[in-house]
Amino acid sequence: QVQLVESGGGLVQAGDSLRLSCAASGRSFSSYVMGWFRQAPGKEREFVAAIDWYSFGTYADSVKGRFTISRDIAKNTVYLQMNSLKPEDTAVYYCAVANYRRAIRPDEFGYWGQGTQVTVSS
Repeated sequence: QVQLVESGGGLVQAGDSLRLSCAASGRSFSSYVMGWFRQAPGKEREFVAAIDWYSFGTYADSVKGRFTISRDIAKNTVYLQMNSLKPEDTAVYYCAVANYRRAIRPDEFGYWGQGTQVTVSS
């Protein structure tokens, strides 16, 4: 059974950093895209970042230069380093997996974690 488990969320102040982790189990995702999405209250789930099997990262414009996605294939884990956090980054962050290299839409991702809350206070 495939399982994605996010961790690392929390309450921080604007300007702080957080590192999210997503550990996958049940199968290897070395040949898949792993991504992060977020959803704030009352808003649609939005793409944050994704990393393909060549470790090439893609980012939403809103996080470029502040967030960095990385992966450890041996650990079947993807990370999201978030720096210079802003109150507008407050959301539940979800890890997801897709088998399409250019996947950035939620419907292109077939596996999802339960999410981890990130709250940034001003």
